[in-house]
Amino acid sequence: MTLWSRIRNAALALAAGMAVALIAVSLMGTARAWTMPVATVAAAVLAGIVALRVRAENGTIDLSAAQAEIVGLPAVARAVFERLPDPLMLIDGAGRALFANRAMRGVIGIDPARKHISALLRTPSVLEAVRRTMAGGETASVEFTLPVPVERTYVAHVARAEGNPMLTILVLHDLTAMKRAEQMRADFVANASHELRTPLAALSGFIDTLKGHARDDAAAREEFLGIMAIEAERMRRLIDDLLSLTRIEQNEHVPPSGTTSLETILREAVATLTPLARAENVTLEMEAAKDLPPAIGERDELIQIFQNLIHNAIKYGRPGGHVWVSLAAGRATPGRGAETMLAVAVRDDGEGIPPAAVPRLTERFYRVDVQRSREKGGTGLGLAIVKHIVNRHQGRLAIESRAGEGSTFTVLLPAAPAAAVTEMS
Repeated sequence: MTLWSRIRNAALALAAGMAVALIAVSLMGTARAWTMPVATVAAAVLAGIVALRVRAENGTIDLSAAQAEIVGLPAVARAVFERLPDPLMLIDGAGRALFANRAMRGVIGIDPARKHISALLRTPSVLEAVRRTMAGGETASVEFTLPVPVERTYVAHVARAEGNPMLTILVLHDLTAMKRAEQMRADFVANASHELRTPLAALSGFIDTLKGHARDDAAAREEFLGIMAIEAERMRRLIDDLLSLTRIEQNEHVPPSGTTSLETILREAVATLTPLARAENVTLEMEAAKDLPPAIGERDELIQIFQNLIHNAIKYGRPGGHVWVSLAAGRATPGRGAETMLAVAVRDDGEGIPPAAVPRLTERFYRVDVQRSREKGGTGLGLAIVKHIVNRHQGRLAIESRAGEGSTFTVLLPAAPAAAVTEMS
C-alpha cells in the first residue's frame, strides 16, 4: 500500500468515526454545545478527502502536487524544484512517484502521478539503484543512456530524504554534451588525420619537386602550383565540413524552438545554386504546395540541409539532366501521433545509387565512387551533416534510388503548431 493510500485510509476512518459518533451523540440528546460544530467539521473533512480523491481520479487536479503537500513539501519548495534544470523525482516507500519536476516530466514523457518508478524509467541500473537506496538507505550514482528520440546520457543520483526514511530522492544530471564533446574530439583526430593525409602528401611531394629538379622548369612549376592550389582548397573544405559537423553534433540533443518558412528557404537555396546548375547544363525546377504552415527549425541549419542536397543532385545527377525540388504536406512520422509534417523532396534523373550503398550514404567519409567524389570536390561529410541536422530537428531523412532512374532525397520536418504560427504572424 502506498503512502498516499495509508494517509487517505487513515483520514477517511478518522473523519468518518468522528462524524458518526458526534452526530449520534447529538441525536441522542446528550451532546454538549461543541459536539455539533465538531461533527460538522469532521463531516466536511470527510467530504473534502473524498472530493480530492474523486478529482484526482478524474485528472482535474495535479495529484503529484497534492501528494507533495501530504509528504511535507511546501509550495515554495515545489516552485523551486519545478525550475531546476536537472530532472528531479520524489518516490514514496512503495516505489511510486509523489512528485516530478518539469525537467523530469520532459525526460519520462508521461504523467508520473501515482505510477511506479519501473513504469517511468525502464533502465535496470537506475531501478536497481533506487531499490538499494529504499532497502538500505545507501546513496547511489549510476550512469545510463536513453536511446530515443535522440541518444542522451545521464548520471542518476539516488538518496533518502533526511528525516523521512519513506521518501527517496532521484536526481538526473545530463552528461550528453560532455560525452559528445569527448567523442567528437576523438572522432575529429581520427577522421582529420586520415582524410588530410592524402592532400598533405601531395603538397609535400610537389614542394620537394619544385625545390629540386623542377626548380627552373616554368611549365612544371605552373602545373604543380595549380594542383597544389586544388589540394589546399580540398583541405580547406574538409576542415570547414569537419568543424560544421562537430558543431552540429554537439547541439544535436537540443531541439530547435524557432519557426521558419520552408518555401522561403528552398527558393533561396535554389537561387543560390542556379548558376552552378547552368554551368553543369542542369535544369533546376521547384514547386511548392499552397497554404503550408511554417516548420519548427533554425533557418541557417535548414538552408545548409537543402543547399547540400540540391548541390549533390546537380553534381552527381545526369549531365544535361533535371533536378526537381518540391515542398508538400507529408505523412506523420510513426510514433509521433497526428503531428503535421512537411516533406521536402530533391529528385534527380541520374544513374542512381546501388542498393547496397544507400544505407551507408550518411556515414562519415563514405563515398559511392571515391574518385568521382574527389573530382567533384566532395569531402564525404555532406550527408552526415544533413543527417545530424535532421535528427536535431526531430525529422526524418528518406532515400530512394533506382538504377538508371535517379535518386530522391526526402526530408520530413515537423510543422509549427497553430499557436506558434499565430505568434509568428
